[in-house]
Amino acid sequence: MEKRKQILGLIGWLAITYVAAAVGSAASMDAPALYAQLDRPAWSPPAQLFGPVWTVLYTLMGVAAWLVWRVGTFRETRTALGLFIVQLFFNALWSWLFFVWNLGMVSFAGILLLLGLIFITMISFWNKRPLAGALLIPYLLWVGYASILNYTLWRLNPHILG
Repeated sequence: MEKRKQILGLIGWLAITYVAAAVGSAASMDAPALYAQLDRPAWSPPAQLFGPVWTVLYTLMGVAAWLVWRVGTFRETRTALGLFIVQLFFNALWSWLFFVWNLGMVSFAGILLLLGLIFITMISFWNKRPLAGALLIPYLLWVGYASILNYTLWRLNPHILG
């Protein structure tokens, strides 16, 4: 592929990923206030950590999608990149379920679905380009941790996250 197309492709995949981040972020505008109200386990991270971690993860995700996009034709990458788009949707949706609608059980089910989608996407990416799959490992681990935190927060705060 020509260099210009490569650069535009990278910008495009990062843009798609950052749009999902923005949709989720819009739901998280009041997250620090909600997070401060919640009874949290001792192992929960400080609220200030989430923004930088997610920035790195979204960047890795966008680069991973770009690497898969570069592998071949649309037909060859359609499933892997389709899975990527689907998991991005559920990634953004989770923030709304948890932070805006305060649906503890539903957000927990949603994050478990997201975790499964990330795993399937990671395997699909790995099969196309191992580095692309490897770039999703930190995302998978963070969402795994977030799943446990989601469950714990829901159980500790049924009055808020009913």
